[in-house]
Amino acid sequence: MIKDSHAHIYLEDFDDDLEEVISEAKAVGVTEIYMPNIDSSTIERMHNVEERFSNCKSMMGLHPCYVKANYKDELSIIESNLKKRKYSAVGEIGIDLYWDKTFAEAQFESFRYQIELSRDHNIGFAIHSRDALDDTIAIVSEMQDGNLKGIFHCFNGSVEQGKKIIDLGFYLGIGGVVTYKNAGVDKVVTQLPISSMVLETDSPYLSPGPKRVKRNVPSRIPLVIDKMEEIMDIDRDEIAKITSLNCEKIFLY
Repeated sequence: MIKDSHAHIYLEDFDDDLEEVISEAKAVGVTEIYMPNIDSSTIERMHNVEERFSNCKSMMGLHPCYVKANYKDELSIIESNLKKRKYSAVGEIGIDLYWDKTFAEAQFESFRYQIELSRDHNIGFAIHSRDALDDTIAIVSEMQDGNLKGIFHCFNGSVEQGKKIIDLGFYLGIGGVVTYKNAGVDKVVTQLPISSMVLETDSPYLSPGPKRVKRNVPSRIPLVIDKMEEIMDIDRDEIAKITSLNCEKIFLY
């Protein structure tokens, strides 16, 4: 039993072979795939995948890289969808100051707003944080009242930052980056507990290597487990079991 806590398999990258991608994931033990939304333009595509494949679960949120001038309209659409039906989580939400800082203030506002949405609906949230990990940790810390829960997706911070996240009751999303020779995530992961980790692919991005293919898929998550077994000296079945149970603590249904 393996759960992929973060995969965008509703994107056009999978239009030609999605059924095969899902089948290959099941063949290697991936029982559930959680899909974070991007913005209003991806909602229908994501819902369609969920309707076709019962093991694919939708989140609802506005990705920080898509926070633009119309962000209030986008947030209204996100909120409206959350009222219409149940979602596994709010996501992916957060702050990204790597690509463009034009709407940085709006990103901070949107992040806080969507955390409140997760609180209102009593579900967890998936956090995207790039060049802003201290900022996202600080905001979650400020807003944590004992009821917030979620995942810091694609964790690539320091041991100290990891411990702060764990102390907040949140989980670390570990994916393909842990296999990258010069990323340093492998050295950090060994100093943090598996009890606070979940597995992810971020498909179609961040494919695990040594040979990094162009498109990542959920069936490549065993390569992440292989690396974690090697560096943490924990049996692969135990890694799969613990991280899957952690997903159940975060995601609705």
